[in-house]
Amino acid sequence: MILKLCVDDQTYDIDVPEDLMAEAQPFYAKMDRDMDRGWQMSRFWVEKPDLYQRCQIVADRVLGALHTENKKMLLLMAGYILARVPQVREVVVDTSGDMTQTEIVA
Repeated sequence: MILKLCVDDQTYDIDVPEDLMAEAQPFYAKMDRDMDRGWQMSRFWVEKPDLYQRCQIVADRVLGALHTENKKMLLLMAGYILARVPQVREVVVDTSGDMTQTEIVA
């Protein structure tokens, strides 16, 4: 599956193999359990992030993996978004430091 990622004026098509997403399901479940305990989203503490907020959190990690050229993490994090929101068309990542401004477009 392909996740279209927009960062500033660049667009990336991240091709996540479906077998990787299937194998990563236990990892994604652990991520969900971690986020169930709450998450710091920029300046705000979110007690129980909803699906949209979870995807914003993970999109921030996608951005970090892109900048550090960590392809494995990039694919894993992009796979999380695709697994949780299969109808996603694109993710527009905010680079100003406020992850709550990242848009998940379905």
